[in-house]
Amino acid sequence: MSATFGGRSGRQGRISQWLRGRRPKDEAADDGGREAMLLAAAGAGLSLAPAAYPAPGYGCSCDRVGCPTPARHPVSFAWQTQSTTDRAQVERWVREQPEANFITATGMTHDVLDVPLEAGRAALDRLLGEGVEVGPVAESDDGRMLFFTLTRGTPEDEDEWWPCELDCHPETMDEHPGLRWHCRGSYVLVPPARLPGAPTRGVRWVRGPEHAFPEPLTLLESLTDACARHAGTDPDPHPATAWPSRH
Repeated sequence: MSATFGGRSGRQGRISQWLRGRRPKDEAADDGGREAMLLAAAGAGLSLAPAAYPAPGYGCSCDRVGCPTPARHPVSFAWQTQSTTDRAQVERWVREQPEANFITATGMTHDVLDVPLEAGRAALDRLLGEGVEVGPVAESDDGRMLFFTLTRGTPEDEDEWWPCELDCHPETMDEHPGLRWHCRGSYVLVPPARLPGAPTRGVRWVRGPEHAFPEPLTLLESLTDACARHAGTDPDPHPATAWPSRH
């Protein structure tokens, strides 16, 4: 990454180097730490529900042949009504399903702006360098970065509602390449989560849920700008989907 971004000094580059070098301990190996992290997420308003996890064979505990999103989807079809911030319920799930990942349902208290990892790192570097209030941020070893924000709820004008498959529409692809806005009817994995492959592949916090959720529009310009720059240098304009686009 260039030492100068948007006309600013190398301070952002140092922030990026710190983020790249910061590798937290193996979250999945510490059951107590995992429970504490999930309870902290629920306490911050992230509504949780159990999800599938990596397993031998097809790569997903659901045992579905050709599962399109192994270890990334809810266990129950009723995940939207099942998801909760209730501490006692989350504790029961964690203890009864020690291998389970968890999803957080978006569009109720929070949304998630989901971007390619390198674009997200560049945008986070820029936002922090400019002193913008950034909320919780997670990164996935599938190559995505997740920015948690307040939800836009249900705008009166339906044209203002941007669904999570935003980057699939031809009319918006050029303007917002690689950006997915997870709002009502969608979800993302919440850290700590494990992904198929090497034991260390997963989803982890870069900035934890103790940070207040910002308004999404305060981040959008930096994220779309970084996504456009990333799309211009990415040799593969259609990378593998890390998160489902519709449910």
